[in-house]
Amino acid sequence: MKVLRVRRWPAALAALVVTSALAVALGSSPAGAAGGTGTGYLRTSGNKIVDSTGATVRLTGINWFGMETDNKTFHGLWSSNPWKGQIDKMASLGYNTLRVPFSNDALKPGAVASGINDFVNPDLVGNTPLQILDKVIAYAGSKGMRIILDRHRPTAAGQSALWYVASTPESIWINDWKALAQRYAGNTTVIGADLHNEPHAEGTNPAATGACWGCGDTARDWRLAAERAGNAVLSVNPNWLIFVEGVSCPSGGLSNVWDNDPSNDEDCGWWGGNLSKAGEFPVRLNVANRLVYSPHEYATSVYHQAWFDAPNYPANMPAIWDRYWGYLYKQNIAPIMMGEFGTTLQAAVDKVWLQELMKYTGTGVNGMSFTYWSWNPNSGDTGGIAKDDWISINQDKQDILQPYLIPPVGGGTSTPTPTPTATATTCGTTYAITNSWSGGFQAELTVKNTGTSTWNNWSASWTMPSGVTLGSGWNATVTQSGTTFTAKAPSYAASLGAGQSVVVGFTATGPSTPGPSNISCS
Repeated sequence: MKVLRVRRWPAALAALVVTSALAVALGSSPAGAAGGTGTGYLRTSGNKIVDSTGATVRLTGINWFGMETDNKTFHGLWSSNPWKGQIDKMASLGYNTLRVPFSNDALKPGAVASGINDFVNPDLVGNTPLQILDKVIAYAGSKGMRIILDRHRPTAAGQSALWYVASTPESIWINDWKALAQRYAGNTTVIGADLHNEPHAEGTNPAATGACWGCGDTARDWRLAAERAGNAVLSVNPNWLIFVEGVSCPSGGLSNVWDNDPSNDEDCGWWGGNLSKAGEFPVRLNVANRLVYSPHEYATSVYHQAWFDAPNYPANMPAIWDRYWGYLYKQNIAPIMMGEFGTTLQAAVDKVWLQELMKYTGTGVNGMSFTYWSWNPNSGDTGGIAKDDWISINQDKQDILQPYLIPPVGGGTSTPTPTPTATATTCGTTYAITNSWSGGFQAELTVKNTGTSTWNNWSASWTMPSGVTLGSGWNATVTQSGTTFTAKAPSYAASLGAGQSVVVGFTATGPSTPGPSNISCS
């Protein structure tokens, strides 16, 4: 199943003005640095995102879409890779944040999630879209990841220039956001609201009908709408961050290159990517230190912008990024969290673009935050990090992103600090069937280090009855040889401290009873 994300762009782009040198350089030293995604709720401090201790946090995440479509839940649940296995892989690759697009249709009473492989994901069968979201949030949180909720569309039918349509007025948009803010209040995994995806221009100037920035028209001024919604969210959950995207053309209308009237022409950019007016007309929130600006940025696989043909490409790109959104970070006005950026990486110009964009964001914990588009392979204009089997990885993309990723604590690729191996491994295990169906079942084996020292490169094995065949496993590398099942520690969680335990999950075909025998640890 392929999903094509359709975009419409301005007919003409005026020449860009190179910005002057800006005050705060990328990569300036923080007061402190947090591993992974920090502790407690997050807030802002100048151009930084910080945790509850004041340590700097960099969100280096990925988008997993589908809840905004007719399926009303994550895509790829139809694949042979269980949903937990997909989150395990994201965390192991170093993605510490998950941006979750949704439409208001998925929040309606009676909404039904579809496209789920009930053999691979039996624990999701019969769940509502919100119940599945709850499970994803809980499991991602257990990996040390954070969640950003993205109101991607008013309905599953498609994008909208404004934050409302006839069937989803502003009142529903705001009330649904308040309901989500209340639902996840106190859950520090969910850190904030990306209020509306890709506001953009419609209509030809001077008859603009799309989203403007700073024009003062309450029906079209996205800056004012973001204030209304952001403050409504903060009134019920003051701990959330409010992520505000840009527009495409500040006037909210497309340029008319045929009228020979330059007054109607302006500098337009990507949908959601133009924050050039945010310095003059900032978003004003009632709770301090909660605003994050979240531009989008794309490559030629989405649209061939004029700047890709400049004779000095890619040296021209930093000035373009400065103009549209980078100045907010460099002038210490607010943090940047680039909510979407992506490419098929098929063109050489795109590879250079991605390499230079990542350099621009800066390295280490002080760099700008981002969530890459997308995990999904079925994004028609970018493809994904996952390949079509939802298991294999597009290594060419991952290799470019990898140096900029800050792995979640407990879920990432960083090498564990060496610790002494226990002189004798002692463990306790419990086994439980968590689901069963005709011809198969899902089970969990909890393995606990009952010794007094760290258990490095832990593993456990057990014997299953004849006729049981392993389907998939998670939280460990689970394999089968004859009737023997073995679970070995994954590279991102190779050690179990004294008293710690891990829950190894797996699916299998065959009888669920009798249970396993000869359980042992090594």
